Amino acid sequence: MPKHSLYLSFTYAFKGLRLAFRERNFLLHCLSASLVIFLGLWLQVTATEWCILLLCAGLVMTAEIMNTAIEKLVDLVSPGFNIDAGRIKDLSAAAVLWISIVSAIIGLVIFIPYLL
Repeated sequence: MPKHSLYLSFTYAFKGLRLAFRERNFLLHCLSASLVIFLGLWLQVTATEWCILLLCAGLVMTAEIMNTAIEKLVDLVSPGFNIDAGRIKDLSAAAVLWISIVSAIIGLVIFIPYLL
């Protein structure tokens, strides 16, 4: 494998990240992550809590990127109405919703004791 392929791999990955930042839902998750970071700084959470909060935020944003990729792929291979294509997109969106709910609960478990 040529040496430049690693460079190209990173180039393509950053290109994908730039595409993610053009998506409304990804930007909303970025806003949520920013609020979590602000709260963490304000409340001075522990290093372990930081790790958990950042991991949750990263998982939600990763799920959103994967959801967007799946939606675009489904639209590419099935441009017309297709009930199975719709189900695939719904399942992908459900994955984002699920990790978002779990992350929100984790955030509440961490932040509520500081706020009380």
